[in-house]
Amino acid sequence: MIVVHHLNDSRSQRILWLLEELQIPYDIRHYQRDATTRFAPPELKAVHPLGKSPVITDDGRVVSESGAIIDYIIRRHGQGRLQPDPATPDYDEYVQWLHFAEGSAMLPLLLKLYVSRLGSAGAPLSPRIESEIANHLGYIDKALRGRDYLLGAELTGADIQLSFVGEIAGARADRLAYPELDAWVRRFQARPAYRAALVRGGPYSYAA
Repeated sequence: MIVVHHLNDSRSQRILWLLEELQIPYDIRHYQRDATTRFAPPELKAVHPLGKSPVITDDGRVVSESGAIIDYIIRRHGQGRLQPDPATPDYDEYVQWLHFAEGSAMLPLLLKLYVSRLGSAGAPLSPRIESEIANHLGYIDKALRGRDYLLGAELTGADIQLSFVGEIAGARADRLAYPELDAWVRRFQARPAYRAALVRGGPYSYAA
């Protein structure tokens, strides 16, 4: 059985959501951030050397990195669900979104968080960071025009992978300035599987 090593208020929440969407049985091992530093506890290093979450174990196999975990679960357990046919152009777009989420979109949002802790020393970096956030959120907003989800009418693993970016944008940026993006976040957060994952995972600051 899949075990999700779940850190509170982290990207691992979307792995719980994925498993709920696929209705795959799973267990959770809970880990709590340090209340002061917000770092993951050292116990996670016993699961994976980086000590990060999300990470899953599945019949002796350890898989880390959100995109790799989503791909692994869908390929091995999804039975063709939540991804396009690999022979179609939609699959290429799907893979692009899987990589874009962490490869591009998260970086300026994280930089804003870290640079804000520098106070006035970080001020010179702020205009460039804000510009990059607007660039990436605008790109997502435009892609969602006329669509319920990234690839059209149906949810895919790409939406689940990018969901954390949409949620963080509500805390680190003015998400209301991107109405398509904001509607997409509200839409996926209303899904029964998303709500079920919140029940299983525990308190999550970025849920509506």
